[in-house]
Amino acid sequence: MNGSSTNVNGNRNGGGFSNAEWELIRRYHRNEAAENQCTSQLVKHIKAPVHLVWSLVRRFDQPQRYKPFVRRCVVKGNLEIGTLREVDVKSGLPATTSTERLELLDDDKHILSMRIVGGDHRLKNYSSIISLHPEIIDGRPGTSVIESFVVDVPEGNTKDETCYFVEAFIKCNLKSLADVSERLAVHDRTEPLERI
Repeated sequence: MNGSSTNVNGNRNGGGFSNAEWELIRRYHRNEAAENQCTSQLVKHIKAPVHLVWSLVRRFDQPQRYKPFVRRCVVKGNLEIGTLREVDVKSGLPATTSTERLELLDDDKHILSMRIVGGDHRLKNYSSIISLHPEIIDGRPGTSVIESFVVDVPEGNTKDETCYFVEAFIKCNLKSLADVSERLAVHDRTEPLERI
């Protein structure tokens, strides 16, 4: 069983985060939304140590290791800031491809940021930040994962509809990240960190 999940749409002034989570969001997730954009933050608590969860998240070249909607990923160039990846999305979603650029990869602070720069979907000017933070869950090492995003609201949609769609997508990814990480933690099969 994986940890709990919380989300708050930045446009709705909701509650649900602890003081510690709000502090981490304030420190690492500074998404400024323009008038035609929406933003939100989601938190997932995973019963696996940070180094293990980070070994999955940091692999910008292999998002399919935990993202269930990714069919294939091809990286253009070396794995460094500015690297582009072409992602083929599984059928059933309102997209087939996405071109994404690595904006930030900090192995010390466990932060990854990416921006969508192309593809056949409606997520224009989408950018996200994911940060990992150590915590203790049930007396064992765990990870608090925070993911935030900002995206344009497509014509014909509301901010709430757009945030709801993106949040649902991210929740699926975070649930899968928790499932994969916790399964690896149980079997104690961690991979060494490969530095870019």
